[in-house]
Amino acid sequence: MKIPRVLNRRNRILLKELVKTDFKLRYQGSVLGYLWALLRPLMMFAILYIVFAKLLRIGGDIPHYAVYLLTGTVMWSFFTECTSQGIQAIVIRGDLLRKISFPKYIVVVSATLTAVVNMLINLIVIVFFALINGVTPTWTWLLVPISLIELYTLSLGIAFLLGAINVKYRDITSIWDVFIQAFFYAVPIIYPISMVASVNEFAAKILLLNPVAQAIQDIRFNLITKETITMWNFLGNPYVMIVPIAIILLVLGFGAIVFRRKSKYFAEEV
Repeated sequence: MKIPRVLNRRNRILLKELVKTDFKLRYQGSVLGYLWALLRPLMMFAILYIVFAKLLRIGGDIPHYAVYLLTGTVMWSFFTECTSQGIQAIVIRGDLLRKISFPKYIVVVSATLTAVVNMLINLIVIVFFALINGVTPTWTWLLVPISLIELYTLSLGIAFLLGAINVKYRDITSIWDVFIQAFFYAVPIIYPISMVASVNEFAAKILLLNPVAQAIQDIRFNLITKETITMWNFLGNPYVMIVPIAIILLVLGFGAIVFRRKSKYFAEEV
């Protein structure tokens, strides 16, 4: 029993060092350095807020819409960064894989955990702006980590699946970049679900079955305003509510199986 414990400790140390290295390298050489972890989502939020809230007058009926939009922007950035970095992780760490023998999944997990660090920094900013904006803290704030775990689990499953395929077929990275841009409009980041429901209630229900939309809406409900439409207060059917969770587990399970089968060939193909 001592050997597995030694290996587990070695893997934990390796994972920790890879996360630290990834985080440092990402901002190395830039003038603002680690501040970019805050500035990128804030700049995206500022653009979306000016265009959609001020010019197009979207979200006027939602309390604390600025924080509502900021939360969606940060969570979307987290999902995008987590998947994109995870998909490219094996290719980027090819030299390390050829030199050292260790579980290949650590490389993908380290890349996604770097995105988690960025997200946690931005979550502090969200809480700060929420308090300034007059949001009252409630016990439901404690439920936010559950939704964050859902979003991370889905991202990790996608990273395992597409990252394994990307080792041999490098087009996956470009395809995912295009897909993620289109997918942005299928998630209620800039527009409220109520806007969709007023036109087509069935379409709104389909949108909420999307695990990314479900997690983001739950975070908004628990953190900002109880007027947020979520899967739990809109769908009504308890059996249908299982769908987003089932999708997350299926993606993670299938991604892990594909990754495990292809990992033995990574050193040769990378």
